[in-house]
Amino acid sequence: MKIAVTGANGHVGVNLCKALLEKGHEVRALTHRHVNGLEHMPVSLIKGDVLDKESLQSLLTGADVVFHLAARISITGDPDGMVARINTEGTMNMLAVAAACKVKRFIHFSSIHAFQQHPQSQPLDETRPLVHHEGFAYDRSKAAGERAVMEAVKNGFPALILSPTAIIGPADPEPSLIGSAVIDIYNHKIPSLVPGGYDWVDVRDIVEAAISAIDHGRIGEKYLLAGHWHSLQEFSGLIQQYSGRKTVHTVLPMWIARIGLPFITLFSKVSGTKPLYTSESLTIITEGNRMISNNKAKTELIFNPRPLSETIKDLLEWLKESNIIR
Repeated sequence: MKIAVTGANGHVGVNLCKALLEKGHEVRALTHRHVNGLEHMPVSLIKGDVLDKESLQSLLTGADVVFHLAARISITGDPDGMVARINTEGTMNMLAVAAACKVKRFIHFSSIHAFQQHPQSQPLDETRPLVHHEGFAYDRSKAAGERAVMEAVKNGFPALILSPTAIIGPADPEPSLIGSAVIDIYNHKIPSLVPGGYDWVDVRDIVEAAISAIDHGRIGEKYLLAGHWHSLQEFSGLIQQYSGRKTVHTVLPMWIARIGLPFITLFSKVSGTKPLYTSESLTIITEGNRMISNNKAKTELIFNPRPLSETIKDLLEWLKESNIIR
């Protein structure tokens, strides 16, 4: 089939394009800033972005299937308004152009953050309401994108939604936020941890589920692609176990971490580097739901997330082979 992919040079995008090519599909990739990770793949590269409908026309004309992965991820709000524009307006542009091009299947990548995380005492599944005004900027933008997709479905558009949790694993050429965290823990750049954790899922399992969705995903349905919840202390411990290097295990009380926020924010601005953590990231790791159900994806998309230990082991090996860590 002829398959179009936005966000093709991102973490999921690079792995998805590779897997699609291996299955014999013809892949057309939308690239915006660079082509890292795609350089040696026989994909057709379309320069543009989701805010430019003309470039989307070039991407989607003749496509059978569309994977819409392009998004602006943020844990620092939306100071320039681009999170909302790319994640919401960009999705609406994709839907409009894809409908005009009569694509047969539109697979939209959302996020677990589009869903309300409370109550934490109850499992979170596809029936959980989306965030409204109470969410962070990124959460609201992804929820708005989902609503646009579901509205298009009501009008007969052939779309479905995949919502991953925290994605990790090889290959991660840019690297992603989580890949960068693994590298920082390995290189002893993170002095201490905080309470809490994430639901982690391997990028390779995400890709398998996404490809399965071409034939097995049901139009108008949502699928949560969750893996396994682990604390940050357990996460660091797995990096130590499979790297042979001692990693950080000290866990600071959350109140101390929040006291340090103004200083970390100031240092980040002065140095021009990404902040070690933000108010949003602290809230995510402490208030994220630990009981995210992937039963629907397991049943319908043959989704079978591997243990985090395997993912960490393989990621560290890939980082070493790529000379990103030593």
